[in-house]
Amino acid sequence: MITADDFRHIALDDVQSTNLECLERARAGDPGYLWITANRQLGGRARRGRNWVSEPGNLYASLLLIDPAPPADLASLPLAVAVAVHGAISRTLPPGAIRPTIKWPNDILVGGAKISGILLESETLENGQRAVVIGCGINVAHAPEHVQYPTTTLRAAGSPVSPEELFAHLCQSMARQLQEWDGGKGIGAVRQAWLDHAQGIGQRITVHLPDRAISGQFRDIDRAGCLVMVDDERRVQTIAAGDVFFE
Repeated sequence: MITADDFRHIALDDVQSTNLECLERARAGDPGYLWITANRQLGGRARRGRNWVSEPGNLYASLLLIDPAPPADLASLPLAVAVAVHGAISRTLPPGAIRPTIKWPNDILVGGAKISGILLESETLENGQRAVVIGCGINVAHAPEHVQYPTTTLRAAGSPVSPEELFAHLCQSMARQLQEWDGGKGIGAVRQAWLDHAQGIGQRITVHLPDRAISGQFRDIDRAGCLVMVDDERRVQTIAAGDVFFE
């Protein structure tokens, strides 16, 4: 059984990126189950190589796992991570606050605005093991401006939580979801939890891909975490990666 006590934690001040710190330790032989947090990231990253604003006052945390699942089952890990981050954020919001939702694939929204981003990276090490890093950035006090999607903070949502308190919630929530996911064997329950908190199921969406945009109705996610939609030509599209915009 996985509990928060199974994790080690290193707290740093300024770093280029907590994900990079985890990868460097994996290359040096770290056995995993290691959280790294930072006061500030000087080179924080988001999906598709985008930079991410990383001012002090927010939570920047990355978890290193070594061989957490067979390669074929790793595709479903982002679903478990999104449910874990959603759970941690939910526990910090006051009664009566707008409840968070999950935007595919793994952004957390409050009132339709992004409050958290998640970036998973992996690398095959020299010994043949696979290092998987789960990077979580949560807007506690600051939200980036001039980005393509509305953003918000826990402060704006009425939460007085500190980054340290939020990290404690995240550790607990991540341990529960990794136990539930169980190396991919528990994906059925994890997928249902994701759907229970999903934003936009049944609604019209546009998915931006590197070479085009597809519009249609958001129908489902499959067991690998791919988005399933019916496009405007009534064709079923299964999408592994893209940026979703709601209409």
